[in-house]
Order: sequence, then C-alpha cells, then structure tokens
Amino acid sequence: MVFKRMLGAFGVGAPSVDTVLSTPRLRPGDTMTGEVRLRGGEFDAAVEHVTLSLVARAEAEAGDDERTGLAELLRVQVSGPFTLAEGEDRTIPFAFELPWEAPISEVRGQPLTGMALGVRTELAIAKAVDKGDLDPISVEPLPSQERVMEAFLQLGFAFKSADLEMGQIYGTHQELPCYQEIEFYGPPGAIAEAELTFVADPDGMDIVIEADRRSGHYGSDAVGRFRVGHDEALRMDWAAELGNWLAGLASYEQHSGYGEPGYHDHDHHHGGGGMGGALAAGAVGVAAGVAGGMIAAELLEEVFEDDDD
Repeated sequence: MVFKRMLGAFGVGAPSVDTVLSTPRLRPGDTMTGEVRLRGGEFDAAVEHVTLSLVARAEAEAGDDERTGLAELLRVQVSGPFTLAEGEDRTIPFAFELPWEAPISEVRGQPLTGMALGVRTELAIAKAVDKGDLDPISVEPLPSQERVMEAFLQLGFAFKSADLEMGQIYGTHQELPCYQEIEFYGPPGAIAEAELTFVADPDGMDIVIEADRRSGHYGSDAVGRFRVGHDEALRMDWAAELGNWLAGLASYEQHSGYGEPGYHDHDHHHGGGGMGGALAAGAVGVAAGVAGGMIAAELLEEVFEDDDD
C-alpha cells in the first residue's frame, strides 16, 4: 500500500498517508522500526501531530454481556506540528519498543486463531483526527514462552484458540489494560481445557495456568501462578513440570474428602516444589471490566483488511 489511503476526515483533496513497517514480525520487548510516508494534497495542511498506536482485538464483559472491540496497548507520538505543503512528500522515521506484555499472535509462522494486532496511524489536522492507516503485525513468543507452549503439546494438549481479555489479574504486576489467554484442549483424563497466560517483563514472566476439569471429576478449576526468569525457563524441563502438576491434580482428586484447597502463588527456584507445588485448585482473582482503551467494534474489520478499494 503506497500513498493509497486518502484521509477522508479532511475532505476532497486531502493528504494521504502510508506507514511502512521494517519489522512486521517481532517478539515482546523488540524495537519496532519503520517510517510514516505522507503526501500533501491539494492544499497546504497544518499538521498538529502524527501518532502511532498498537491495537489488538479484545473482549470485555459489560454486565451479563460480552463485547468485542480494539484495545489500545501503546501510543507513541512520532511527530509534532509542521506544515505539509501542497503535493509535498515527507517521511517520518520511527522506532519504539513493543510492550513486554504484548500478546502472542503467531508461533513458528502459524497464526494463533482469534488474535489480531495492528499499528494504527493517526494524523491530526485543524483539530480533526483521521485514523487513516492500520497495518497488521505478528508477535512471536519469547523463547522462554515458546518452551512452555511446546510442553503443553508434548503432553497431548492441542491448541484451541487465543483471545485478549480486558482486565487485570489479581496479584500480578501488569502494565497493559488486558491479558492474553492461550487455550488448549486437554489430553484424555481429568482436564478438559487449560488456559495459559504470560505476563512478561525484561527479567522474567509470571505464568498463570487455569485448568478446567471434565464433567464428573472432583473440584472446581485448578489455577495457579508462579514467577520464573527467562534464562531459567530455558533450562527447565517443562514437560516434566506440567506432567507433575497433572499427576498432582489426579492424586488430589482421589484422596480429597471434602473442601477446596486454597489458591496460592509461588516464586519458582531450583530445588523447590516446581509446578506441582505452585498450582492448586481454587480461583484466580481477575478485576474484569473495561479499564479504558476499548475502541469501537466496527474498527476490527480494518485490522486485516486487504485495502483493495
């Protein structure tokens, strides 16, 4: 798409804009680079600012209903005021860091069903803002995250879908107004489905796993969270850790007489109890609701549109 998107908010003969990403495929914490290309229209335009925002499809609960829209994950102003002359070509380079909590949308070249992310370009002229350009991006998992996901597959889990939920996970330091749930179908046994959430930062990540028991098995969902460094995660035998957790759930079900064990979290260290000691049945607290950043649902169609017209 080259100078194809005319800025309709500014009328006939308005400027056009195109954002070219040098790095359309990234990992959390990577630097996104590129340039915004502007072409002047049929009149001089007093540009107030050019702003980029990282947006993603997200779901939010509103009472008993659930609605879908765009969550704004990051907003970066790449230019202040200037005059774009009639017919002028102007290029604005940019570079900014992707949030460490950015949701994963692709694993080894395969898109995750349910995920849609893009970079939106806003151009402000004379107090009017035109969200004139929206370019899709792909976010791959960090190596530490990929190791955890691979372990689920090794244990017989099958990927189901992924989504982004508005809200905060209780007890986790979270920068974004939303969190991702990567859902797997469970292998034969007590677990019907499992939901995996990463809350990453430069030093490591919180891992939250919620396992839904199949009908007829004792207890409510098994939920837990623990902290691990990125380097440590690369050294861990995740298939063994998760396997011990599953065995622990089965053992608990067989020997429990009544009541529910409490939810607790755990900072993982070598020689400790591992995943089995970190996860127990209970409920993880989530402050749900719209914490701001939700955008009209109709904009979702723009994320992967072909821009053929």
